[in-house]
Amino acid sequence: MPSTEALEIRALAREFATGELRPHSAEWDAARELPADIFRKLAELGFLGMRIPDKHGGLALDLPTYLLALESLAWGDAAVALGVAVHSGPVTEILLRKGSEEQKARWLPAMAAGECFAAFALSEPEAGSDASAVALDARRTGDEWELNGTKRWISNGDRADLILLFARSSGTPGERDGISAFLLPRDTPGIRVAGRDRTLGLSASETVTLELEGVKLPDSARIGEEGTGYRMAMDGLVVGRMGIAAQALGIAQSAYEHALRYSAEREQFGRALATFGGIQEKLAGMAIRIAGARALMLDVAARMEGEERGTLDLPASPRAASAMAKVAASEAAMWVTDEAVQIFGGYGYMRDYPVEKLMRDAKGTEIYEGANEVLRMVVSIDAIRESQE
Repeated sequence: MPSTEALEIRALAREFATGELRPHSAEWDAARELPADIFRKLAELGFLGMRIPDKHGGLALDLPTYLLALESLAWGDAAVALGVAVHSGPVTEILLRKGSEEQKARWLPAMAAGECFAAFALSEPEAGSDASAVALDARRTGDEWELNGTKRWISNGDRADLILLFARSSGTPGERDGISAFLLPRDTPGIRVAGRDRTLGLSASETVTLELEGVKLPDSARIGEEGTGYRMAMDGLVVGRMGIAAQALGIAQSAYEHALRYSAEREQFGRALATFGGIQEKLAGMAIRIAGARALMLDVAARMEGEERGTLDLPASPRAASAMAKVAASEAAMWVTDEAVQIFGGYGYMRDYPVEKLMRDAKGTEIYEGANEVLRMVVSIDAIRESQE
């Protein structure tokens, strides 16, 4: 059961989403832009510092509480929730685990206060699901690094003040060793936004291509040991995937509520849609999938916090368990939103109604932070290994 604090945080997030996000979500989607002050408002309530320790100005929330809050934000607008998930997920997690005390003191208070918004730059034109293919070049000369290359599909990429970037410092693409991580201030000379992608869903989110040419950084900007960036990125994505699971569930919950309300109001053949057995079956399936995926997500999160629930037979590896949660939630979201469009019928296919946007948004959750096909491989490899021990 969620704690009293968790329920209060979730209620605050839902209240914010109801008043500040949901009424404007369709408008932002059409304009392909989020207002400049929306993340400032989130910061004022502490939602940009949810996982940051209180000594750095954050709320120090445990993972289940953070995920419940993020789900409520996604219920209001999935693009906003994605921005928060990137900032508060892998970037914050890696800084907390691998950052020096000087790096934490410099960046974490600013991130919690909303003075610094963060992006995560791992993917490249030839390095999507295979992160070992990172090729962006990092050359060291004395106490300085020079970065050259391209990063693709970077959420928050143009809005961010800080970019956690992964580059190849030795070896060749395809090798896991030789990738290093850097904390890159966005205003560093040599960074250029080469283009913004037009996406199927989450249109208000900034997904951009970044080109780096002659970017100079001191060695103090490197985070963690040189050449250990691949494992660092994989560990950060464990929490990142939990954030995407929460985002997917917020999308699904929104679609379910819209469908429930519409089916009670819409009449065909002289009866409300909700009185037809076929519609009732759809609504039940939606509720069941959402509840099941949420239970899995929260159980995995509790295990990651060190709790021994024992209610689910989860993989021992956090990487595999988080992959399960992300796959279950994202596929529930895709199924639920598709059914919501079907319940709305012809209206569901129109941009004047909310469910088509939710279906477009849901599709992204099956792809980013690890395509579901790859994450199934992660789960199966872990299961095979455990069975042989």
